Amino acid sequence: MIDKIKKINGKYHYFNHISEKPQKGKFIFSVKDSICVKDMPTTAGSKILDNYFPRFDATVVKRLKEAGGVVIGKTSMDAFGFGSFSVNVGLGKKVPRNPFDSERACGGSSGGAAGFTKLWADINTKNNSNNKLKHIALGQSTGGSIACPAAFCGVTGLTPTYGRVSRYGLISYGNSLDKIGPMASSVKECAEALEIISGADGKDSTCLDKKKDFSLTSPKKFRIGVIKESFGKGVDKKVAAQVKSVVKELTKDKKLGLSVKEVSLPLTMKYGIPVYYLLAMTEASTNLAKYCGLRYGQEGTPRGKSFNNYFAQIRSEYFNNETKRRILLGTFARMAGFRDAYYIKAAKIRTLIIKEYQDLFKQFDVLISPSMPIIAPTFDEIEKLTPLQNYMMDILTVGPNLAGLPHLSVPCGFVNKMPIGMLLIGDQWQEKKILQLGNVVEKMATN
Repeated sequence: MIDKIKKINGKYHYFNHISEKPQKGKFIFSVKDSICVKDMPTTAGSKILDNYFPRFDATVVKRLKEAGGVVIGKTSMDAFGFGSFSVNVGLGKKVPRNPFDSERACGGSSGGAAGFTKLWADINTKNNSNNKLKHIALGQSTGGSIACPAAFCGVTGLTPTYGRVSRYGLISYGNSLDKIGPMASSVKECAEALEIISGADGKDSTCLDKKKDFSLTSPKKFRIGVIKESFGKGVDKKVAAQVKSVVKELTKDKKLGLSVKEVSLPLTMKYGIPVYYLLAMTEASTNLAKYCGLRYGQEGTPRGKSFNNYFAQIRSEYFNNETKRRILLGTFARMAGFRDAYYIKAAKIRTLIIKEYQDLFKQFDVLISPSMPIIAPTFDEIEKLTPLQNYMMDILTVGPNLAGLPHLSVPCGFVNKMPIGMLLIGDQWQEKKILQLGNVVEKMATN
């Protein structure tokens, strides 16, 4: 098994670390490099943490191990989760490549997790014996880092309600936004993984004890809202057309009795990106302040230097350019004199965005949009994008992340031989509904 994984990694760079001698278990699972695994290098994809070996397991890792899972390694990612394509990897680390086309991106920031999930599923499909070994990938989402790579790599990615899954042992990007969730080859496997990793945890005060019922019975008489703005400007016409065609197929099954209506999220679509990046960068700036070469992160020789000079030297040497950009923007937004104009205003608009979703969920069970506005871009195309164009790629995923809503990206076809995903968004704690509808979409797409 390890030889297969190493061979895949030699070409596609999905792992920052591979377990040398994993024990036998009921299933295998990979862990995004921002989630702690005992005695295994955990770097959050950044060179500044290259020497960090946790002495404990994150709660999600502990629960999967107790369920019979075996860790196979730490998957590659954008450093600290900063990116939409997994090209902002830490200094000296390799960029993961799309399993459908190695000249294209996996999506970010959980790119390695999604890419390996797809290739391992293909290996299992070709394996005609009964020795197929199920794989679950633990990803993490702040503004779309599960849905995006899942869509680009043709796998299923589930982002749970904020507070459904413990964040203990996660190296934080933005504390009020981070969620840990599973990626797998099917909706059923995502539901099984969520059953294991969810539940209250005394080590995370934001994690609540909510009823766990993720059964995949048929979604009878669901009211579905199709988000109008998600099919408009900035969304590839072929991607929009493919998602619409699958929505149309859903309504043809009279046994399900699904009703579909177009809905609007004007505030979310207009302000989601600036609100998300102001809040996320502000929280990231605070979280990354501790990596200064004293208690945390790489160290240097401080003798004869002031704290500020030493602090700047370590961070300049070990942070990549995108990390530095986000620290600067986040620090500016939370400075005295600017906090009210930027951070506080963004927090107020976030509250309005949450209300906009709540109003729709009084009338609908599930909201639908494409997962991403485009297919996975080539690395040459990404190089031509400005930072702002990079950030705009999250236009369809920042809304549910800001509102803490569960969402599921399910493969729903191909455009130019590349997979695309349909994003199913549910109300808080309603993972069951999006999983049930996702199961129908999945079967429809594979038939």
